[in-house]
Amino acid sequence: MRKKQKSTTFLENLYKEYKVVISNDKTFEERLSFKATKAGVFLIGTIFTAALIVLTIGLIFFTQLKEYVPGYSSLELLKTSKELSFKTDSIEKMIALNNQYYNSIKKVLIGELDTIAFNRDSILSEINSELFSSELSPSSEDSLLRKYIEEEDMFNLTKNQLLIQNKILFQPVLGEITQNFNYKENHFAIDIAVDTGTPVKAISDGRVVLSEWTMETGYVIIVDHGDMLLSAYKHNSSLVKKQNELVTAGEVIALSGNQGTLTTGPHLHFELWKNGAPIDPGQFFNFK
Repeated sequence: MRKKQKSTTFLENLYKEYKVVISNDKTFEERLSFKATKAGVFLIGTIFTAALIVLTIGLIFFTQLKEYVPGYSSLELLKTSKELSFKTDSIEKMIALNNQYYNSIKKVLIGELDTIAFNRDSILSEINSELFSSELSPSSEDSLLRKYIEEEDMFNLTKNQLLIQNKILFQPVLGEITQNFNYKENHFAIDIAVDTGTPVKAISDGRVVLSEWTMETGYVIIVDHGDMLLSAYKHNSSLVKKQNELVTAGEVIALSGNQGTLTTGPHLHFELWKNGAPIDPGQFFNFK
């Protein structure tokens, strides 16, 4: 009975009307008055608080203020992050492509691959697929295709020669030419007879991409001069520069010799490559 009475008294107090009067502090003149209940004041306060919360959330998430919320990434930051991710992915693919290109060039230059079968366009496809060769004898159609490819490559050689005419090149050595560049006989180099121990110089500024010894060509050094231009120096007796070292034009990078099973005497076997294709060094150098 007593609990019921207390509950009734609480509800009565909650809805009991009160008169709120606003008056002048000095004259006590009534300026404003209104009636209110505790429940009404609580309801109005709750509605005001909820409206304030909704307004604050709206201002944060629909204006630039959201960028100041800890842990929230701005649209500009997300856009920049996506662009950097895309560029990083593109750079990684380009690095993989360049590595594949240099590895293919390296194998050709040191004799690990059959040079006649080498095609610079195949480097791109090797990244996504593996090529295999057939032992079948060539048909007449194959012979015509081979002739067409050789003619196309000869045109590309001329085009590549024009692409490096603006470079200043230095002779790697001076001496008598014992064998000229011959594309049809697969001799993609010029052989210059020199004494063993003759300094071999870099034809232009660049970076050493290969510096090692091979069975067929002895000590070999290959320099990347940029713009897809490579120079190779074979049958050396020793190497002065190591892989990844930077070299300047005219700097000594090796000493000539008579190394390797394919050598025919003391000489320098000098190759020049542009865009993955061999070009005649005799078009650019006077070795006498």
